[in-house]
Amino acid sequence: MSDNIHSGVGFLGMASGDSDFSSRPSSARIYDALLGGNHNFAADREAAQNLLAAIPLAGDMARANRAFLHRAVQYMLDRGVRQFLDVGSGIPTVGNVHEIAQRRIPDARVIYVDIDPVAVAHSNDILKDNPWAAAIQADMRFPEAVLEHPSVRRLIDVNEPIGLLLVAMLHFVPEDDAYQAVDALRSALPPGSYVVISHGVLDTPADAKEQEITALYRRTDVSAARGRTREQILRFFGDAEIVEPGLVWVHEWPGGGNGDPAGMAVVAAVAQV
Repeated sequence: MSDNIHSGVGFLGMASGDSDFSSRPSSARIYDALLGGNHNFAADREAAQNLLAAIPLAGDMARANRAFLHRAVQYMLDRGVRQFLDVGSGIPTVGNVHEIAQRRIPDARVIYVDIDPVAVAHSNDILKDNPWAAAIQADMRFPEAVLEHPSVRRLIDVNEPIGLLLVAMLHFVPEDDAYQAVDALRSALPPGSYVVISHGVLDTPADAKEQEITALYRRTDVSAARGRTREQILRFFGDAEIVEPGLVWVHEWPGGGNGDPAGMAVVAAVAQV
């Protein structure tokens, strides 16, 4: 893989050695590296290797999350959802939400939201000829900035069902900020919308391994990675009705494959508002 971010360096107007972007790992680019993508820097790949050393199945978890995202989008399309808000979308790789949705519904509308300017800039470069999709840079801890963004107001019809995707990102958001932000985003959804969440789960008390992972992510663009218990994860859905089979291991959500549940350490669910 190149130390440049694929074709994104030029339109960002920065050199490949820009320390603000290339020397500090990004959670979005680490995820891309775990997926085998090429939109990452050397520092991101090193962080991904450190993560794999701590959790050998981290790559499997990343791929299972991606596969869950695909299945959840297909599920919502089957139920008439035609617009999607993907918060914490990360670096664009093969099989993004707009690719899945627009393959079936050419004018399906997609907004990607991420805090990483590189992820957003590269996304918008990919989407420049796509009138039905856009990426915005925003911090989900300030949901009003997301909901009132001009691109969101242009593409998302608040009177029609929306698919809110929060896949593999809430474990990077501190406790109070996370619940308040998700409550605000969920409350803004019209009836018939869906909330999709996958999240690192704590089935046992925090141990030295979790502390090692937290320390690794403290060196990135996010404060830390933190798992939550199943009860804490279910709180994000509020009074939305969780569809069958409920909160399950990410690879076990309908249509998924086999895997080691304990090794995955990630659970997922979909709920209708």
